[in-house]
Amino acid sequence: MAFRNHILSLLAANVLIPIAILVFARGFFPYKPFLSGLAKYETLSWGAPPEAPFDKVVFMVVDALRSDFVYLRDSGFAFTQSLISDGSAIPFTAHATSPTITMPRIKAITTGSIPSFLDVILNFSESDTTSTLASQDTWLAQMKDKWKSKWAHKLIMYGDDTWLKLFPGTFHRSDGTSSFFVSDFTEVDNNVTRYVPEELNNDDWNTVVLHYLGLDHIGHKAGPRSPNMIPKQREMDGIIKQIYEAIETKQKLKSTLLVLLGDHGMNDAGNHGGSAPGETSPALVFISPKLKTITSGDHKAPPPFKEDFQYYSTVEQSDIAPTLAGLLGFPVPQNNLGAFIPKFLEFWPKKNDRIQLLMRNARQMLKVVSATFPEFNKVGAGDNCEDFLGSINKLACGWRKIVGIVADAEELEDVEPLLRSMSKWLKQAQELMSGTASNYDTLKLAQGQALGLAALILATVAAGPTIYVSVKTCYPIILIGLLYGIMMFASSYVEEEQHFWYWTSTAWVALLWIISSRKQRLTPRLLAMSSLIVLISMRLARRWNQTGQKFAGEPDIARTFFSSHRLTLWTLVALTYLWNIQSLATKGFSRFPQLAAGAIATTLATASITFKLAFTNEDSPELLAGPAKSMAATDSEFGLSLVTRARIVFMAIGLSLLYTLSSFGHTKRPNPIMHTIHDLLTLFLITQSRATNIPLFLLMEIQFYTLNDLGLGLVELTTTSLLLQYTSFFAFGGSNAISSIDLSSAYNGVSGYNVLAVGILTFVSNWAGPIFWASATNLMLLRLRRKGGKDLLLPHLALLTMFVAGSLFFVMAACTLLRTHLFIWTVFSPKYLYSMVWSLGQHLAINISFGSLLYWMGTKNL
Repeated sequence: MAFRNHILSLLAANVLIPIAILVFARGFFPYKPFLSGLAKYETLSWGAPPEAPFDKVVFMVVDALRSDFVYLRDSGFAFTQSLISDGSAIPFTAHATSPTITMPRIKAITTGSIPSFLDVILNFSESDTTSTLASQDTWLAQMKDKWKSKWAHKLIMYGDDTWLKLFPGTFHRSDGTSSFFVSDFTEVDNNVTRYVPEELNNDDWNTVVLHYLGLDHIGHKAGPRSPNMIPKQREMDGIIKQIYEAIETKQKLKSTLLVLLGDHGMNDAGNHGGSAPGETSPALVFISPKLKTITSGDHKAPPPFKEDFQYYSTVEQSDIAPTLAGLLGFPVPQNNLGAFIPKFLEFWPKKNDRIQLLMRNARQMLKVVSATFPEFNKVGAGDNCEDFLGSINKLACGWRKIVGIVADAEELEDVEPLLRSMSKWLKQAQELMSGTASNYDTLKLAQGQALGLAALILATVAAGPTIYVSVKTCYPIILIGLLYGIMMFASSYVEEEQHFWYWTSTAWVALLWIISSRKQRLTPRLLAMSSLIVLISMRLARRWNQTGQKFAGEPDIARTFFSSHRLTLWTLVALTYLWNIQSLATKGFSRFPQLAAGAIATTLATASITFKLAFTNEDSPELLAGPAKSMAATDSEFGLSLVTRARIVFMAIGLSLLYTLSSFGHTKRPNPIMHTIHDLLTLFLITQSRATNIPLFLLMEIQFYTLNDLGLGLVELTTTSLLLQYTSFFAFGGSNAISSIDLSSAYNGVSGYNVLAVGILTFVSNWAGPIFWASATNLMLLRLRRKGGKDLLLPHLALLTMFVAGSLFFVMAACTLLRTHLFIWTVFSPKYLYSMVWSLGQHLAINISFGSLLYWMGTKNL
């Protein structure tokens, strides 16, 4: 009866975990309300809106265009720099708020608002339609509305198909490309460029959006210092030159504004999604011969180097929308939180026009502020502003003053102080509204935490007998859970979480050595050698990929050492495959003769390694050298696509797995069968990993066989499994930043976007290390059961569930208590998203479901 209650407690705890996640997420990531409809010009006493200097725009987005890529001396944008120097271009650094990924940034650029952090998830779901901007006011909708009855009424788009998802039915001509095929540096951009000459000759459009992806892909694959980076910058600069010369020479394009910008930047590792200076500092350049009338050599190119990437003036990305509204002559979008860039006021010499532009921007933002803070309108005109301490009241008081001065603007000889006051008020309103990025549902936050706490209590009840019987051995895993939970309340610890697991794992191995030596599980010499092997392999894994925030991009084994020691890389890769072949041939395919088993194992590994060579030849050819380069060149003559090659590997592994499963009932040797499943899974994980990470599997196999001989007890085994799952995740390059998500293998064997297939492949490629250790743990559990004869699955899963439920509860508590913290959207919210994946993906799907299935299969014939 007691055993049954413990099973029910464990089951209930694991049912509550996803419910708690969903409830908390609904309170933490709600969709923000927005004002519907298109903005219209208000009737003001100054008369009609000022005449716009431009009537067409070419909006050229170069994905991940960090500011220094355009502005510094070593940049490939030589022509663009010449335009900056002669006054034909005005440069800025456009601050991109976190999350620095494409979909939220396009939303900010087009609406002028601050997107919900939930768009991080929607950005990876290409089938999502709930995030569309079809019903929202954007500068694209305004351009379409302004020109709808005129000849040049068409909007054109080529490039990242995120635009087509966000603006369905908006573009009259378009050709979209998926942003997730990150292995492609050339075709993804050539597909955009081929349309440019044709569109420059057409005169039926008012807006052309070009979104180039190649530079971002180079960053993801090889970082900002890749040898491919400067040639790609020169290619983009050539497009700028082509468009600019057309504007100069073609009469129909003389009033065309060219805007060059990045949706976000990238960090030193070439990734983005977080809040590192490089990620939040994309370039923004307004280009037109007309700009010479308002500049007089104001900007020099290239500027001096700056570590914070803040070159020239810094503006917010949301400022683009109201600035385009003034320059192109349409109302500021309804939900805009941006401020018109003051530099462009010089296009209008009349003081009334300048005041009107800022006043229309301010009145639009006033509606958003008033809708968000009803108390804003309660501040009376006669109130003393000095008495107000709150930011809302100060903003309201400042507005009263501006309205009073504007009423007498005709009598002012110098309007510059007024213009500065209005710009300052716009920035204050922008800052206030930026702090309300989410209207938290505190009730759902509390409910989610309560459910998480209930799951923790139930998991503790399920683990109670194990804790009671083995109190001393349970201390470490309980202490790890408590320390980890406390660490979640400090942003710096969350950013550098990998160090917690590295040091804890090292300390745990040292403790295992002490415990094993006291119990004399092995001879002292053998024990010392085993411990030394594990510690050395852990130290190597720790240096494999630099991750976190402080040291991302620093020298490491995967990127730095292997780039100059390519033969070493491929030697280790070959040894990893040979280990897998040997294991499959000797422990798997038991119904075949040894020679046939070796041939089958070799065929499987050959299919995988030829795919990996072909993939690396397309993805990172600079890593190939010696025999690997020759094999890739010879193999390319077969002409098989990467998709076909990956499918061959997956089908071969799948058929081998089916054969292995069919062996049940025909043999009394379940252990080799379970080893075969583990080896086939390892081969699949290798196929889904970067070439530079493949040798990590060899290290993990060595650790596995070494630990397997130490005779670990149940709690020791569970603690070891937990530590190595987390340690391996960070060793493979993972972190708590969205920027560390690896999409390079998300499309292996997939010819088009499939949300289920891409989602699974993305998870597997990023959690390859933890999945390996979940499988290896299953083998060690089966060995332990054969020795002791007791069922070990329930206590093992109960201890894991206790840790997962506890860590989830602490993360929820940290996000709730620190919801007004400066780093809530850059550190704590991404951590919650990662906790969701650890809980739902690694724990429920892998440790609980997959692990239980393997354990049941392994005990079937015992």
